[in-house]
Amino acid sequence: MKIGLIGDYQETVTAHRAIPEALRLAALENSSTMEYIWLHSTQLKSTTLEDFSGLWCVPASPYVDDDSVIKAIKYAREANFPFLGTCGGYQYAALEFARSKLGYSDAESAEVVPDAKMPLISSLACSLRDESAGIELSEDTKIRKIYGKSNIIEEYYCGYGINSQYLPLFENTDMLFSGFDDSGDPRSLEITTNRFFIGTAFQPERSALNRVSHPLICAYLAAASGA
Repeated sequence: MKIGLIGDYQETVTAHRAIPEALRLAALENSSTMEYIWLHSTQLKSTTLEDFSGLWCVPASPYVDDDSVIKAIKYAREANFPFLGTCGGYQYAALEFARSKLGYSDAESAEVVPDAKMPLISSLACSLRDESAGIELSEDTKIRKIYGKSNIIEEYYCGYGINSQYLPLFENTDMLFSGFDDSGDPRSLEITTNRFFIGTAFQPERSALNRVSHPLICAYLAAASGA
């Protein structure tokens, strides 16, 4: 099993340091053999994504080559390929779907285009940096089944998120926003027709900092292994 980590690795990013250990712990939990490869966004044009068992779009956006990241996410979605997007990867999964599937070519991140006509990704009223917060998971969703409960607490490091005013655009589509904070703002998404395509505003990989395997990452590796 080979996992492609899409993003621009930075030693100073806590999530980047945590991800290898998070994968190792999940592989041990699943009794599976796994390797991972960091894929810098500038490498994606020359990378054969089919060679991987799954793709994980990691935090620390914007990326050096945003367009290539969007195309890689589109590949995962259209090929029904196991995909996990955390923090920035969650944001870009929503951007890709809005642009490619729904036809909103003006959908942008205000972090990249401050004066965007359609700021699908906008700054949070209160940034969440090294903070934990509660999330309610919607009924009959894949992520709720994975956790086995409706209310969770997870850790964040973000200043941007999905702009709630655009959520109606996703109604009755394959993309379902499946988790919300106490204010009703979205914190997770999934593609209902794919075997595993989940994005989270929070960073489940941070559980590895406490040497704890995470159910979401375990479920992702299980999907990547074909289980």
